[in-house]
Amino acid sequence: MNVVIIQPPLVQLNTAYPSGAYLASFFRQAGHTVQWFDLSIQLFSQIFCKKGLETLFSASTENALQIARKALEKGDEATASNLYRYISQKDTWIQWIDSITAILKDGSSTTSDSISGRELCHRFLFSPHAPRGSRMESYLENADHEPSIDDARFLASLALADLADYITVAFDPEFALVRYGESLAISETSFTDISKGIKSPVLETFYKPLLDNAFAESKLGPTENEKLLVCISIPFPGTFTAGLLTAQYFKNKYKDNAFIVMGGGFVNTELRDTEEKQLASFINAISYDRGYGSYQALFLSGLLKKGSSVTARQTPLYKLRLFQGTQDGTALVIAPNAENDVQSHSMQEFEDSRTSEIVPDYRDIDFSQYPRMTDDTNPMQRIWSDGTWIKAYLAHGCYWHQCAFCDVTLDYVASYRLTHIQNLFYGLKEQAVRHGIYGIHFVDEAMPPKAMTQFAELNAKNDNSLSFWGNIRFEKVFSRDIADFLSYGGLIGVSGGIEIATGSGLDDIHKGTDIHSIVNACCAFKEAGILVHAYMIYGYWKESEQDLINSMETLRQFYAAGLLDSSFWHKFTLTRHSRIYKEWQEGKHPELQPIIPKNSGMFAKNGLHFAGEQKSQKFGKGLNAALTAWMHGEALEDPVGTWFSFKTPRPTIPQDYIEKAIKLYEKERDSQYKKTVIIEKCWWLAGLPVPLNKDTITWIYMQERIEMHLNNFTESLTRRLCECIIHLTPEYKERNKAIKEIKELSGANQNAASIIQKLRGKGLVQI
Repeated sequence: MNVVIIQPPLVQLNTAYPSGAYLASFFRQAGHTVQWFDLSIQLFSQIFCKKGLETLFSASTENALQIARKALEKGDEATASNLYRYISQKDTWIQWIDSITAILKDGSSTTSDSISGRELCHRFLFSPHAPRGSRMESYLENADHEPSIDDARFLASLALADLADYITVAFDPEFALVRYGESLAISETSFTDISKGIKSPVLETFYKPLLDNAFAESKLGPTENEKLLVCISIPFPGTFTAGLLTAQYFKNKYKDNAFIVMGGGFVNTELRDTEEKQLASFINAISYDRGYGSYQALFLSGLLKKGSSVTARQTPLYKLRLFQGTQDGTALVIAPNAENDVQSHSMQEFEDSRTSEIVPDYRDIDFSQYPRMTDDTNPMQRIWSDGTWIKAYLAHGCYWHQCAFCDVTLDYVASYRLTHIQNLFYGLKEQAVRHGIYGIHFVDEAMPPKAMTQFAELNAKNDNSLSFWGNIRFEKVFSRDIADFLSYGGLIGVSGGIEIATGSGLDDIHKGTDIHSIVNACCAFKEAGILVHAYMIYGYWKESEQDLINSMETLRQFYAAGLLDSSFWHKFTLTRHSRIYKEWQEGKHPELQPIIPKNSGMFAKNGLHFAGEQKSQKFGKGLNAALTAWMHGEALEDPVGTWFSFKTPRPTIPQDYIEKAIKLYEKERDSQYKKTVIIEKCWWLAGLPVPLNKDTITWIYMQERIEMHLNNFTESLTRRLCECIIHLTPEYKERNKAIKEIKELSGANQNAASIIQKLRGKGLVQI
């Protein structure tokens, strides 16, 4: 069977979204012919190129001038001046755009008639004839250093943002560099309102021609006996409208000879129970959750044979909601089968088996087409966009899956399944070599610590060429030894939820950890040179203003102590699939008052308002302003109340709250170093020990030179000790032999055993 997988725009710019890679791998292993199209990056390339800007300015100039004239009439000179500048500079923007995008692709030019961006960095920075927008000018005016070529990528990133601002004002108000049309899909609108968005300017002018061009030469279509299977990934609300247009394209092109399925995060949450019959005009089915079981059920159903169709007598299928238009203009909607029937049980087993085995397949992706946006000097903030990552997961689902605010009733959280780490490592390593992309972003809900350690060990043993990062839970298991080993094996950054940084707050949200454990993990990671990001929540339904201020003060102390590199404040949203909502349905939280919409036909249904949610809204601006300063090392000692224009409670936690927790961590860490060494669990992560003389050795660990005196050692014993120690590195292939050597040396010489004990915390870790 022929299968086409499509990622509609716009998702992200720096790399491909992973759902297509997992589905491509699944279908290929099942023997199908597959082609995966990332139309997200293709749309970006269609707009932000010489021809694209020529089209854009031709279609928008008159409207821009009208808006500018109206702005002047209202006394809004800033808007008018900005628009006049774009129109005046349009030829300059057109001339420069290919070089601007080339700068963000590490200097590689993708058009034959443009000059490589790398060579134009100096000119782009300093020439008065280069294009400028308000974001670019602000950056240059506020820079605290003399601009240099290192600023070129910052300026190029801001150039795209400036152009995006122009597009939003003068051409298409729904445009954004990521998640096009987000406001349409997340607002409480009907399907009819959302479907009108497919006629929006960007989709009409750029995306429709892109669809024609992308599939005009595709060799994949229906076969003699089977329909073409079209899988459209909708991970975010902002991809839904383009997804509808994509589905409409295939409906028009292949009629009943294409079977069109939507899946992804947005439909899993917002369209979980939809009975919207108008969807039958666009798609044939919705696939929920991972998709492996639902597609297997679809293959077995016969619905992919030419001439087949859904009928009122159709047997429900595993995690597939079926749609079929009828001759009288109505539509059939067949819900998935019950989760406890025989088919569900067998498909669940099949799905779990495939989840463990599948390695994402990126062979269809040209990573050179993805720009690396640079919009912040903070290294952890940049990690999301300033890097072309291969995305994968160590485990599907979350091994904790109990946080109160999380969608714990849905598969992507609740169905925890570890992958075969060895297969995953070698599969990703092969693709890294093929594409020349050696960064891995693990998109787990929370990477399992044991799996992280296994991956790091495999990486260290196989030339240590991969760098990886992803989400974790801040737990005490992340000791200094574990953090050092992960850092040695390629871990560069972690992000994890603190959410409400108070003891009672963590208990209220069922976080399953405490401040002491969070501090321990952050200390270990930072000592190991690993970047750390924290997710925060404010406005939780039972959070008081005192709780919020205490959480903010704790976060300030984290930054003042150097334990965090970046953070983000999320406004709490109550969802139907969260643990707290489930408990409310069970009568456990009568004080929580969800506002259930009266309009049962509302399209998107997952997010819910609740009584009192507006009370915390006033804190948003101050929280974000403080965080921006702290992430750049500023105002770390200012009282947290000074960030708000209204009176707030004083923090009730001690000023040395985190400082004391750090001292406790250091005491526990040093105590661990003094425990008896278990050689079988030890690894040497430092440089080669070098004898200075017969009884003194030196080495480098964590970029520091360490020197150790060996009491009563002979020259030969010193050399033997150095050889034994270096054999404990992960790269050494004969580990059992190395362990035997160390044991023999320790048993034969008490001084050697004492020295090995003293190596703990100085390069010798115990896992």
